[in-house]
Amino acid sequence: MNAFRKTALGLSTALFLLAMPAAMAQSGDAVTIVLPGGPDRLDPCETPRSVIGRIIKQNVVETLVELDYAKQTTVPRLAESWEQTSPTEWRFNLRKDVKFHDGTPFDAASVVYSLERTLDPKLTCITRTKYFGGVDITAKAVDENTVVFTTKTPMPILPTLLAQLAIASAKTPKGEYTADPIGTGPYDFVSWTQGENVKIKRFDGYWGEKPKIAEATYVWRTESSVAAAMVETGEADLAFSIAPQDATNPDTDKVYPNSDSAMFRLSADIPPLNDIRVRKAFNLAIDRKAFLGSVISDKAELATQQVGPSVLGHNAKLVPWPYDPEQAKALLAEAKAAGVPVDTEIRMIGRPGMFANSNEFVEAAAEMLRAVGFKIKLDNLEMTQWLEAANKPFAANREANALLTMHDNNSGDAQFTAFFKYHSDGRQSELHDSKVDKLIAEAGMASGEERAKLYQETFRYIYEDLVADAPLFHMVNYMRVGKRLDFTPTIANAVELQLAKLVVKQPS
Repeated sequence: MNAFRKTALGLSTALFLLAMPAAMAQSGDAVTIVLPGGPDRLDPCETPRSVIGRIIKQNVVETLVELDYAKQTTVPRLAESWEQTSPTEWRFNLRKDVKFHDGTPFDAASVVYSLERTLDPKLTCITRTKYFGGVDITAKAVDENTVVFTTKTPMPILPTLLAQLAIASAKTPKGEYTADPIGTGPYDFVSWTQGENVKIKRFDGYWGEKPKIAEATYVWRTESSVAAAMVETGEADLAFSIAPQDATNPDTDKVYPNSDSAMFRLSADIPPLNDIRVRKAFNLAIDRKAFLGSVISDKAELATQQVGPSVLGHNAKLVPWPYDPEQAKALLAEAKAAGVPVDTEIRMIGRPGMFANSNEFVEAAAEMLRAVGFKIKLDNLEMTQWLEAANKPFAANREANALLTMHDNNSGDAQFTAFFKYHSDGRQSELHDSKVDKLIAEAGMASGEERAKLYQETFRYIYEDLVADAPLFHMVNYMRVGKRLDFTPTIANAVELQLAKLVVKQPS
């Protein structure tokens, strides 16, 4: 097996492209956008997931606050202004004369409803589990245009947190997911044809500036070469997650830093991964540098933690794991001599389309691990099955596993990673460590330099003392932008794509 094989646009791909309907080719003020995977739901409370957020966040549904990534600050969206009135209380003043797409007014009551719906434990909304995990918060409507948020403990970054809360119409059902998102954004949801496409169109009653793009169709292709060819031939206007080997046209292929970090999460409480020597051997067996410039872009960085350098709390003092297969073998032998069942099979869980060349990456990583003595069973799962493996409640009889995950923190603060990934109550956490829980709780209430230091110590302890997982890369992404569009991607596009920022070039 060639672990670093290149993906070519072969005969099957060519036949696939020829079979595409010509109607998909866009003209005028309509665009077609290619995603690496299709959504499993379109609920407003799931917008932090890129597969959903790139379609509806700030297009169909909006937030009170928006992140300005260039200036690393928060700016108004549905809220006009806000102020902190006490360590545990914030007052938000809302925009007036804003309506949802169903005609109902946007007001304080709809903000309260959206928060309560998002925090409903009957749903497993990613906004709740990833961003509001460990946060005890309530909202109260003071009048039609004023909301007061109260937290049990100090929350100095509440405006940043609220940049993740999508505001939906109060007609959105509670206690169940919706496939018909109703928001206040510049675009109205039209349709979702399962397995084929999602369509949205410009909302003429939008409160803000009218966008130039009138309608958008979202399709998905897991093969990077197919997505790239669709843009090249004019079948589509823009494609996400182009593999490095397919990003061959400097005029259309844009590389940009995203906020994603890839790692293997290790089931540290299940033999043989419950032994720290085995977890160290796992890390030493993977030649991370060998992937750079092959299946992973040479512009990616080796990771030591689940947040990138731009995130408050990132610990720059941590050193990436070296590649040392002989030391890995020695650690496995030592563990085996001590009675650890190192011959137990470990399930490596991947997901097609997680990132460009992710299938090739897990295949090569599995071979590296086998070469030092690990027994690896590779299992590439579709989205629904992968989420079941990634999220609590974990199966009671599950085997030892190494789950490939891609975590994005585009909010710039480690809180949105630490609880979700490492706290005992975190939805994707394998850890049950009282010191980690204490550090995360203390960091969440702190601000400034103290906050940064507490998160840095959290990541140091997890990485050096616990060896809880196997960090891999801080990623970059390639986007192919068709010649019809004037657009330069940024880190924001890791989780959203605001159609209002796309410009269709005028014919020369």
